[in-house]
Amino acid sequence: MLTNVLPLPEWQDPEADVPARIVLAGGCFWCVEGVYRELAGVQSVLSGYAGGQEKDANYRAVCSGATDHAEAVELRYDPQQLRFGQILQVFFGVAHDPTQRGRQGNDIGRQYRSAIFFLNDAQADMVRAYIAQLEKGGFFRQPIFTELQALDTFYPAEEYHQDYARRNPDQPYICAVAQPKIQALASLFPQYRRKA
Repeated sequence: MLTNVLPLPEWQDPEADVPARIVLAGGCFWCVEGVYRELAGVQSVLSGYAGGQEKDANYRAVCSGATDHAEAVELRYDPQQLRFGQILQVFFGVAHDPTQRGRQGNDIGRQYRSAIFFLNDAQADMVRAYIAQLEKGGFFRQPIFTELQALDTFYPAEEYHQDYARRNPDQPYICAVAQPKIQALASLFPQYRRKA
């Protein structure tokens, strides 16, 4: 996990905020959801599945790796409080490690890949430019492996996965993996956090 704050994207396109929605995959959706629920301006966070070849997705099938879906979260946000560039800054800086290919830590498989499922060309262009900015700036020791794909269908996960980190703070995985990311957010991006 990074200990320095990543910069905001140097280039930002206001059109990236027009849908005020984005789908992000960065390993276990419990952790990504837990981070983004902390941000002011986030209106909803929904855990689910995106990017697969099958016409349906559920936890058992996705975890098997057979569908090629990624565990992902759908964010809806208020662009008056939170911009797409800030969402990217938190995604690459706190929510996951974009230098791991097809995994996050001990969670191994394409269902745990780093991916951004964009809704328009402005979002895609901003992601490409930001990755180039981060790589040129040498912010990571390894290459960034984040995949970029147009969103086809987002399948909401089963109800018991929703808001999992908040509802299960003592669960060992949440303590070991999600809580450190939420603490990093508080340390590195206190200005973005929801006021209590």
